[in-house]
Formats: sequence, C-alpha cells, structure tokens
Amino acid sequence: MEGTTNSEEQEEYYQVYEFTTDPGQSKIRIDKFLMDKIDKITRNKLQNTIKSGGVTVDGNPVKPNYRVRPSEKIKAVISKPPESMGHLKGEPMDINIVYEDDDLMVINKPPNLVVHPGVGNHSGTLVNGLVHYFEKTVLPNKDDKFMDRPGLVHRIDKDTSGLLLIAKTEHAMSHLGQQFFDHSIERTYQALVWSEPEEHQGTIDLPLARNPHNRLQMAVVEDGKHAITHYKVLLPMYYVSLVECKLETGRTHQIRAHMKHIRCPLFADERYGGDKIIKGTVYTKYKQFVMNTFKEMPRQALHAKTLGFIHPTTGEKMFFDSELPDDFKNCVERWKKYLSFRKDVLQNEQ
Repeated sequence: MEGTTNSEEQEEYYQVYEFTTDPGQSKIRIDKFLMDKIDKITRNKLQNTIKSGGVTVDGNPVKPNYRVRPSEKIKAVISKPPESMGHLKGEPMDINIVYEDDDLMVINKPPNLVVHPGVGNHSGTLVNGLVHYFEKTVLPNKDDKFMDRPGLVHRIDKDTSGLLLIAKTEHAMSHLGQQFFDHSIERTYQALVWSEPEEHQGTIDLPLARNPHNRLQMAVVEDGKHAITHYKVLLPMYYVSLVECKLETGRTHQIRAHMKHIRCPLFADERYGGDKIIKGTVYTKYKQFVMNTFKEMPRQALHAKTLGFIHPTTGEKMFFDSELPDDFKNCVERWKKYLSFRKDVLQNEQ
C-alpha cells in the first residue's frame, strides 16, 4: 500500500514527503507519480527539485525520467514557496548587495532590521525592501524562470547582522534549499560571549527545542532537533571572548541557545540573559563600563560573517566574507582597551 506524506521531519523552509510504492505499482515517471501525490505543486518546481537532488529512491537521487517500480521508498524534499506577498507593499530601501546574478543575491543585512513580516509587522522589513527591488529590477525583464517575489533560503534574527542568501528563480530556490537541508552550506558567525568556554575549541552537539519554561527561548531538550555548533575562541579577554561559530545545522537561535547552555551567553543578548553582568568585579567603575558598553551595543553580539555554497547553475563554489559592523567592532575594541587598563583587577581575581 502506498505511504502518505510525512510531516514530522521538517525544516522551516522545507516540506518532506515520503512514500512507499505498492507491490503492484506500474512503471511511471517519477515526476508524474509525485505530481499525483503532492498537492499544489507545479511541474516546473517539481522538475527543479528532482534536478537539484531533492528526490531520492531507496536513498539514491534520481533523474526526472526515472520510472518508479514496486515497493520503493521515495523521499522528496520540497522547498516551501515564498509566502504570499500580495498584501505587502514594496518599500524603497538601501540594500547592501554583496553579489548578484540572474539566479541569486547575497546581501549584508544590518542589525536592527527584521527580515520577514510577522503578525502586526507588515512594513519596514527586509522583504518589503526586496519586493520593491524585484519590482524595479527583476520583474520588468521577467521571463518564466524568475519568481514573482524574492525567495528567502534562510533567515537571521532581527538583531543579528551579516550575510543572507536570496533566490531569484525556482531552480535556485530548489537547489540552494536542498543544500541547506543537507547542511552542506558553509556558514561561520562571530560572537562576543560572556566569560570563556572551558575548552577554547570544541563542538556542541546537543538537541534544541522550545524552552518548556520560556516559549521565547530555545533550549537543550532531550527530544529536541539535532543541532551541532563548532566553536573556536579567537580572542579571550577574561570577562568576555570573541568566538567563531561554524554551523553544521541551522536551528532557530542555535548559537544563542548553545552558548547559553555552556554558560557563555552572547553579550547584550536580552532574551538569553546576556544583558546582565555575568562575569566581573563588584566595582562601581566596572559596572558603569559594562552599562555604557551595553548602550554602545544594544543587541546580541552576533554577526553572520561568511557564507559558502555551490552555485545552482554554474556549479561553482561561491564564498563570501563580511566585515563586522561598527557597533560590534567598537564593542570589541572597548573590551580590549578596558582589559589593557585593568591588569590589577585581573591579578586580584585570578
């Protein structure tokens, strides 16, 4: 008997379908088989998904002309379409475009900018700016390969700065989405965290889910989703540390939750407790220094610094790097300067 769709294994931007063909299944093309099974999917999107390796039979990728056979296990990872933006108004916005071609865009998002509209928040977001950009530059020259609206392959939090990847075509959306789903996208972040990790280089391999005691947070939970963060301390400064984090998976708030779990929450991260003094003296001058630094850096100290992926059309390995924004750089410099003047405090505390 044929299987049904399996909605248990999902990423934010992907829907996973799994089927087992009947013992008496006739040999038909896999695209026709899946068109009959998956609601509201276009043939173009399905073809792009198959070509990008998003459809497997018994664990192996297949071509669009593959003919299904009896008792086979079929799995399809379909990138979810960009949410309807008919109600969204494009808004002129200064978008820092790092790279652009006919398939995709790489942008450098500033801090304090919401990526995607939410409830009661339908304007002033990056997507509003991208809709306007598409209307002015992409759609006037539109052919069948371009989507009607920007495809967010992933997202970063409002107060996180850094590199973001945008798909312009269905093919790019499927191909890049598959890379994210397979965790083959290379991403590194830089974070300023309180204290120092016990080991200056390591891997946090702990599952994450909604914190049962605080639904606004993610936390390490036994039956949570698989999450892996590799980290390395770049600059230890006793009170705080500049850390590089490399994501192997991409869970919501992954770095923020993992670093909090090892007692090194991100500096100034209000949601995860980093907006309080975690390490340091009782001296009034120190407290004042930290409070002033919070004012200089009124957001979690997290920046999506590098991004690497395979180009969906050329097959070329693409890699991008970005500078820390001014607020982050200034925050690090303030700590370095403070440390240079507080050797006496360090000697007393060590």
